[in-house]
Amino acid sequence: MSEQPVVVGVDASAAALSAVRWAAREAARHGRRLMLFHACVFDGDPPRHGLFEESELLLEHIYRWLRHAAAIARTEAPGVEVEHVVRLGLAADLLVAASAEAPLLVLGSHGIGGLRGALIGSVALRVAAEAHCPVVVVRGHTEPDGPVVAGLDPAIPSEPVLRFAAEAAAARDVRLVVVRAWHDGVLNSAAELVALTAKEELGLEGQVVGLPREYPGLQLTSAVVQDRKPARALLHAAPAPQLIVVGSRGRGPIAGGVLGSTGNDLLAHATCPVAVVH
Repeated sequence: MSEQPVVVGVDASAAALSAVRWAAREAARHGRRLMLFHACVFDGDPPRHGLFEESELLLEHIYRWLRHAAAIARTEAPGVEVEHVVRLGLAADLLVAASAEAPLLVLGSHGIGGLRGALIGSVALRVAAEAHCPVVVVRGHTEPDGPVVAGLDPAIPSEPVLRFAAEAAAARDVRLVVVRAWHDGVLNSAAELVALTAKEELGLEGQVVGLPREYPGLQLTSAVVQDRKPARALLHAAPAPQLIVVGSRGRGPIAGGVLGSTGNDLLAHATCPVAVVH
């Protein structure tokens, strides 16, 4: 069994339990352990009367959630080895730190403290942007036979995105759909459109040409789409996808990560889990 576990953020939300189910299957698929990770913050100063009793009660609830989540994981993926970690601090900070030693981090789209009506939780959005490893935000529905869709951005190295997406598709024995969306606001003629489309298609062909050799039997479809909103192109690239994979623009020179508008849009509107590859 691989040493590094798949890490999944856990709280008492329904979204977190969906993430646990997805992460358990993924851990079992790759022969890894599953780590249930919970971050908590205790309010007040230690001298305040009753703090320790309240803290013990909170911890009792936390471990009850974790036991429930572990039971769900074992039901979803019988035989998977499950462990848990509880850390004191802010969830986003601790999850980003944990990602430095994880092969994969899995989150629900909203936690119990999420803003009602928000399309994506602030913790998931920040961790997806700043993590050191690939992050999967579980939202919508996972179609077991649906394809894996990979979106390529000329500004982001394509190899990590393609490798993650190809491995996901090959492990599930489903089709990989690779999409390269482009847009040029100034086109003077139809001939120029044809020429630019051909250029984009040639670039995409060069990016995917080695995949069939590296992943024998991989079902592969690739397409160039002219759309000023790449997220829209990805959302409509295939019916009922089970996973959409995009890249991150990396970590900024000051602090934090840069996810980009495409990643933000997908995390807010996708109807299936979204993987952000760093």
